[in-house]
Amino acid sequence: MAKPLKTALIYDFDGTLARGNMQEVSFIPSIGMKPQQFWDSVYPETRKADGDGILMYMQMMLAAAKQVNQPVTRQALRDHGCDVALFEGLRDLSWFDRMNAYGAEVGLEMEHYIISAGLTEMIEGCPIARAFRHVYASKYVYDADDVAIWPAVGVNYTTKTQYLFRINKGVFNHWDDERINRFIPDDERPIPFERMIFLGDGDTDVPTMKMMHTKGGYSIAVYDPDNTPRDTRKIHRLISEDRVNFVAAADYREGTAVDLIVKGLIGRIAVNCGTMPADL
Repeated sequence: MAKPLKTALIYDFDGTLARGNMQEVSFIPSIGMKPQQFWDSVYPETRKADGDGILMYMQMMLAAAKQVNQPVTRQALRDHGCDVALFEGLRDLSWFDRMNAYGAEVGLEMEHYIISAGLTEMIEGCPIARAFRHVYASKYVYDADDVAIWPAVGVNYTTKTQYLFRINKGVFNHWDDERINRFIPDDERPIPFERMIFLGDGDTDVPTMKMMHTKGGYSIAVYDPDNTPRDTRKIHRLISEDRVNFVAAADYREGTAVDLIVKGLIGRIAVNCGTMPADL
């Protein structure tokens, strides 16, 4: 039998796999602030510094925690990650198991990836962390006591696109620019764009969605089913501007729209690659 072809399901995190921003559930309350209060303090400082919004929020997390004598350790961030508000169908890993099983049925080896402006450490602590082949997200550098001292990586809405190429070429780190820039013939790349499916929730994912769309991959915009009216205009714009292939509620239980769409795309990839069994 031919070896199954590697195929990537790639996800944003905040708003795609979990409601809201991951920092809002327990980290921001733990430093005595309300989420809106924290973000309202970040935006003017970002403008004042003419800075990157991701790096600024990360540094201001450290500054706010220091003010209340609360060191930000790697383990503390992982503990906060345990509390993220995952959408239905994810916490028990049944979504990932189901996609893996369906992929195997049609001759594909499914791999799951995260590309997120959120924090790697919190994602590592969340209940679904072990489902992912690799997480590309913002992260801190730590001192000898494992206390975060400054942002090591900030993944923003435009830099997200580079990580599609890292998946495409099998580069599982942030630092190796030589490998990511090296020419590799398309047929030697571990996962071509035609075997990628990206799920994101909106404006910060638009460049990634558009790249997927133009490179031959597939993009799905998901929205919080509890906030459908608020998201309607954004959804209409993504469709009208030809930036996404599909739109669905972020409900990952069996039989939902996103379940059917992703299985359909996995099947389409299998047909295009000639791995779809004749009896399916």
